[in-house]
Amino acid sequence: MKVLVTGGAGFIGSHVADTLLAAGHQVVIVDNLHTGHRYNVPAQASFHEIDIRNYAALEELFAAEQFDAISHQAAMANVRESMSNPVPYAEVNVIGTLNLLDLSRKHGVKKIVMASTGGAVYGEGYSEDGSRLPFTEATWPQPKDNYGATKLSCEFHLDLYHANYGLKYIALRYPNVYGPRQDSKGEAGVVAIFAGAMLADAPTKITGDGKQQRDYAYVGDVARANKLALESDAVGIYNVGTGVPTDVNTVHTTLSQITEYEQAPTYIPRPAGEVLATYLDSSKAKRDLGWQAEVPLAEGLRRVVEWMKDNQ
Repeated sequence: MKVLVTGGAGFIGSHVADTLLAAGHQVVIVDNLHTGHRYNVPAQASFHEIDIRNYAALEELFAAEQFDAISHQAAMANVRESMSNPVPYAEVNVIGTLNLLDLSRKHGVKKIVMASTGGAVYGEGYSEDGSRLPFTEATWPQPKDNYGATKLSCEFHLDLYHANYGLKYIALRYPNVYGPRQDSKGEAGVVAIFAGAMLADAPTKITGDGKQQRDYAYVGDVARANKLALESDAVGIYNVGTGVPTDVNTVHTTLSQITEYEQAPTYIPRPAGEVLATYLDSSKAKRDLGWQAEVPLAEGLRRVVEWMKDNQ
């Protein structure tokens, strides 16, 4: 297949591109390089510096390339920023996705696989009896931030284009994805932030008491889920998590052991609205796509540290 990978110069998108190329697919990447990096683009892929809000530039590319499928990884994904500056999130995540859907309709694209979010779409999973977790695809979405709301909107648009125009789609609801190439600055995942600080022997900070639970999935596993989704005839929404809740303190402790870091973390107030618990049931993806997470957290964290030592 000839596949357009949006956001293919970014953390997850570049791994998706690598995985698709290894499987023999032809890959074309678009990225505005706002958070992505040109050096992440695989040599075997063609690259176009295009913002997905630019309909005219995208249309020219669609007409020239005649894509079979799209792996849509491009997005603005900073949860806190989405609350303080929401309009760009609607423009990039919703309007950008609509541009891709409309051009897919016009140019005969057969399938689109979109990166969605489990943590931000489902919202708060904490309950005293644990009855709301793990989240399944049948869980009622309750976004607590504008980022999650934009992704939920995109899922509705995907289903609309499938119902009206026959465009096949899969929305993959990601957990907390970590791995090589993740930026340790800004609001990156705690894995990249902690590992970067520890290797520099710098102080680390944990919000709240560190007992908040997340589902941490290795980026290689998530990239493989994207490949399987593109190659599948399945349509719909799929969780792609490990199903294993891990608290932030455990991540810090494990990375401290790997890096031989001896400083204790500083605990700071938890931001208002921070979700206390979220992890995903991915049995539907195993059943329909033949996917399940394979890389244990300790091994994934070791790979992150080794990559950072070699590349930073």
